[in-house]
Amino acid sequence: MKIAIAGGTGFLGRPLADALARDGHDIAVLTRQTRPPSSPRTRFISWTPTGTSGPWASAIDGADAVVNLAGEPIAAKRWTDRQKQRILDSRVLATRSLAAAIGTVAAPPSVFVSGSAVGYYGPLGDEVVAEDRAAGADFLARVCVQWEAEAMRAAGPPTRVACIRTGLVLERDGGALPKMLPPFWFGAGGPVGSGRQYWPWIHRQDWIDLVRWTIQTPAASGPINASAPTPVTNADFARALGRVLRRPAFMPAPGFALKLLLGEMADALLLSGQRAVPAKAERLGYTFAFKHLDDALGAIFKRS
Repeated sequence: MKIAIAGGTGFLGRPLADALARDGHDIAVLTRQTRPPSSPRTRFISWTPTGTSGPWASAIDGADAVVNLAGEPIAAKRWTDRQKQRILDSRVLATRSLAAAIGTVAAPPSVFVSGSAVGYYGPLGDEVVAEDRAAGADFLARVCVQWEAEAMRAAGPPTRVACIRTGLVLERDGGALPKMLPPFWFGAGGPVGSGRQYWPWIHRQDWIDLVRWTIQTPAASGPINASAPTPVTNADFARALGRVLRRPAFMPAPGFALKLLLGEMADALLLSGQRAVPAKAERLGYTFAFKHLDDALGAIFKRS
């Protein structure tokens, strides 16, 4: 297959591109900064997503699949009004650009897999959340709603659209997990806030395999929760991480301190969550390699 990936150089995009190249596919990575390819099957194409198509659309014309992971990192900076606008615009404009290109090229892809997040549902308690749950009303939910709406512009013959609502992706070389480790190494790890909020998580290998499966599964369309079947509370997450690191996990991080440090971001990313489950993926036959958090963390840290 020929596959174009926007945002294919980050924590998720880079290993996805490498995995698809190893599968024998030809990969075109749309990026703001070109770089030497990591595989003979990978090429980099410079793009500046402005909400319209551009010369880079040649990578989409004739592609079998397009994957969209472009966007400003959610937790890169404190959420000022300006940063929140960057988070929104980077996703909306990139997705709008890709949908516009798909709508105008001579040979559009058969599938468009676009990023989203479990933040779509807003902060919830212990309610089990499948893909049919309505959207929330906080900042992240509003971003996801607009993000997905732009992706759906590409839907229709012949292009199937799937929106991957990603949870907390776990791997040692990036994402949120490395940022959690220092307190545990110093014996001060533990839950954040009340610890009762649910954290829907997924091992990065399962996330990669789920995207590959989505590309290849004609019935996989619309929203798809990319989270393991067993979401856990933050307190349970802290205990599991403490077990695998062989460190104590009883020192809570007060919610008020996190709010002072991080502002609105603390509520959205740390002190609230969703008990999201991958109902659609499991119904359509996807099998998770890591269903339980202890197994996922054990594999990441190479401990049984």
